Amino acid sequence: MSAIATAAPMAAQALHRDALVVDMTMPWGDYAQRAELKPGTLDRLRASGYTLVALTAAQDRTGFAEAMASLAKERRFFLERPDAFVLVDTVDDVLRAKREGKLAVIFQFQGSNPLEGRVENVALFYDLGVRLMLLAYNMRNYAADGCHERTDAGLSRYGIALVEEMNRVGMLVDVTHVGYRSSMDAIEASSAPVIFSHSNPRAIHDHERNIKDDQIRACAATGGVVGINGLDLFLGGEPTVELFLKHLRYCVDLVGPDHVGLGLDFVYDPETLTNVLIRGTAARFPASSGYDRAKVPRFFQPEQVPEVTEALLAGGLAEGDVRKILGENWLRVARQVWRPADKGRTQG
Repeated sequence: MSAIATAAPMAAQALHRDALVVDMTMPWGDYAQRAELKPGTLDRLRASGYTLVALTAAQDRTGFAEAMASLAKERRFFLERPDAFVLVDTVDDVLRAKREGKLAVIFQFQGSNPLEGRVENVALFYDLGVRLMLLAYNMRNYAADGCHERTDAGLSRYGIALVEEMNRVGMLVDVTHVGYRSSMDAIEASSAPVIFSHSNPRAIHDHERNIKDDQIRACAATGGVVGINGLDLFLGGEPTVELFLKHLRYCVDLVGPDHVGLGLDFVYDPETLTNVLIRGTAARFPASSGYDRAKVPRFFQPEQVPEVTEALLAGGLAEGDVRKILGENWLRVARQVWRPADKGRTQG
């Protein structure tokens, strides 16, 4: 093999080691997956060059008490392991984790039902490490219609108030899984950047969970970021690097490299996920939308992320733009939106 042929992979490996790599969605907890697989999964993230991961601590099917119990358990797990993890308050904590060779961790809610209709709970959950929250998960809730709801009614009055409170507190407004009008309502109502943490372009694969070009443009216009999802159903086939990049490059071409990131939605125990979630909460995963209860879903793997870096560089993308997509875009938005703990979030 020639020196030229080996130079590009070596340069990509060096860039990937040096870059801030952020994955804005990874389902977590024991509610759907086997707990014994969790430590090994975290080792895989570190080995794949991850700097920061957003772990799902609760969903729309989770009430307030269960969400609090989940956060208490997970916070204790990470706080007891300061040699390996950093629980994040500000972006500076993420940068510190990178310097120290640790994995930075934030939490997300995939749905706003854990608030139980009380916007005052946003600040409470923020203080416990929840840095982004979906407004709804596939179906209608107090705040919004979901992407698989039979209607497309948009945000409720409560939903508008929720967006305003999230802006005030500093929690990222995430419009993944919501209906079209709900996403556009939230983007209009928000005074801060709005994100799609793990959504793919519908122009590449026409699925209800994927998003239209005008949603992507509207997100970018707020300064937000679209995280590319690695689930086969939303990619439209086997979760290869080539297919993942097809979705990623489409978004880059549409809105530029400042508004695209990673949101793999990687599930470390897909067999249990299928049994507990897709089969157990069938209304949220309608067969008419392509969810196959007889099939275990396939996910883009953390070990494929370094291959994405190499492919982006080989495809001619500038090194600075590759760094943005790998993680800097997410941290830019976080720096704009998150609030430090001493700013009186609970006092108004």
